[in-house]
Amino acid sequence: MKIYLAARYGRRKEMLEFANSLLHMGHTVTSRWIKGDHQVSDAALDCGPDTTRFAVEDLEDLMASSCCIMFSEVPRGTTSRGGRHVEFGIAVGRGMRCIVIGPRENVFHSLPGIEWHPDVISFLKMYM
Repeated sequence: MKIYLAARYGRRKEMLEFANSLLHMGHTVTSRWIKGDHQVSDAALDCGPDTTRFAVEDLEDLMASSCCIMFSEVPRGTTSRGGRHVEFGIAVGRGMRCIVIGPRENVFHSLPGIEWHPDVISFLKMYM
């Protein structure tokens, strides 16, 4: 299965490890952002030339997948940008298989058909 990983950029190294687990299970991870070249500062959101490229690449990677695994977390406050929520919403809208790992952050994480796991260990126990 082709899988897109949606998570806060600060969790990139964790996503690399999780992607490795998925690869060992025979899956393909389409998320280029986890390789480390998609970091954008808050100031660059208004004028950075790479922001459009990053968004286009992330959308292409999501569209190339058949499953979106979104890593949620306890809200940190006003500093969260929330790109993972957009990616998750697009995946839901496309009728893709959607999995949430972590706390339910909003009502859409409770939609029928959305798979939910409280943590990575729970997910891996189910699928390994």
